[in-house]
Amino acid sequence: MSSSPLGRLTRIDLREVWTSEPADFTPWLAREENIRLLGDAIGLDLEVVQQEQAVGPFRADIVCKDTTTDQNVLIENQLERTDHTHLGQLLTYAAGLKAVSIVWIAQRFTEEHRAALDWLNDRTAEGINFFGLEIELWRIGDSPIAPKFNVVSQPNQWARTAREATSGDVSEHQQLQHRFWIGFRDYLEQQSSALRTQRPGPRHWIHHTIGRSGFVLASIVSSLSSETNERTPEIRAELTLSGPRAKEQFAALLDRRREFEAQLGFALTWNNPEDRNMCRIFARRDADFTDEAQWPEQYEWLRTKQEAMARCFAPIVRTLP
Repeated sequence: MSSSPLGRLTRIDLREVWTSEPADFTPWLAREENIRLLGDAIGLDLEVVQQEQAVGPFRADIVCKDTTTDQNVLIENQLERTDHTHLGQLLTYAAGLKAVSIVWIAQRFTEEHRAALDWLNDRTAEGINFFGLEIELWRIGDSPIAPKFNVVSQPNQWARTAREATSGDVSEHQQLQHRFWIGFRDYLEQQSSALRTQRPGPRHWIHHTIGRSGFVLASIVSSLSSETNERTPEIRAELTLSGPRAKEQFAALLDRRREFEAQLGFALTWNNPEDRNMCRIFARRDADFTDEAQWPEQYEWLRTKQEAMARCFAPIVRTLP
């Protein structure tokens, strides 16, 4: 066993680094590298929209987009322990901004406020999520100070997904889709994949983050062929572009088609329908996901294609208009 001495963790008071919440902590958190650290803690891919956004006569600390769903995420900060004032602000801002994910960050959560978020997660409509996080600062010896987010309250996604998948409105086919995506998520974890997935659901697709609102990687199982529209089942690894500038962004990528396909090592289908403000770039193969014996092979195909597309396109989409 090595006799090298081990370092000692020292906890740093938040006020030693951030004197003011609005002037110091909020701008720090809004930086790309720090908002990504927060997103990793709660399983969301976040993109900052605005700091100190007006909500009537009030101001919300940070408003983000979940780049996977393009939905609003509200972040409310506190460098002290939680209090009733901030809980009220959180709900007021969330209603005004129509936020579907609400994140409350504090130095310490009281048991009453943690229980309040747990209660809200249990009682509010499907798709509304409340997160409570405590932030800490630590140092080892003379190392730089490092932040750490501890999740103290979050949605019970397993229970919500289970209710959704077993409801009377979900068909046997959708339940099979749900099991397929649960298996795919577990497979990605076993392979230590860098792909991040949204929670599995009873649908024909699952999304992976790529780092920018309006762009999403989608893994898809379909009973129809995208080439012939006939009943030939397939699986696809797809980059979807949506929003008001999707056509322009698609054209910019299409100009570099040969470069991208050479880097990927496989051909892509470039789909730009005239009647829709959404474009798709995808790889496909014939595959019947209803044959569970073929799932491991299908998982591996989707993993390798999506990882390659993420490496290829993620740095590029951040530079598009």
